[in-house]
Amino acid sequence: MKLILREDVENLGKGGELVEVKPGYGRNFLLPRGLAVLANPKNVRELEHQKAIATAKAAKMKASAQAVAKRLAETPITLVRKVGEQDKLYGSVTAMDVAEALAARGLQIDRRSIDLAEPIKTTGDFEVPVKLHSEVVGKAKVKVEAEPA
Repeated sequence: MKLILREDVENLGKGGELVEVKPGYGRNFLLPRGLAVLANPKNVRELEHQKAIATAKAAKMKASAQAVAKRLAETPITLVRKVGEQDKLYGSVTAMDVAEALAARGLQIDRRSIDLAEPIKTTGDFEVPVKLHSEVVGKAKVKVEAEPA
């Protein structure tokens, strides 16, 4: 019996896949619980249509993430902080600070997507990775300067 899965089913497949199962399993378990639908020509066409829409949407999201990554590389930010001896900062520069500085420059980036391994605690130039998409990682140029005394 051929079925199209609506949801992920353990040990069988992921949602949207076309699977072959024994008739009893399909008729008594998958179909009554709404986990699958029969793989008739209409449902197969609808599945192909949904896959095409999902592929187009994913490509559009990736393209927009690449555009944001390009803008991110062209938009350096400078943060001015108080420093102590040996150019060590009082406090640190966190992902939240970087997100706020980018927002001030017109780039709305979620702070959770800024992949700062540990806070910046010294002055200098840094490249901070930003996860924009599962396949696209942008680099934000961050310059930390000392506040004039």
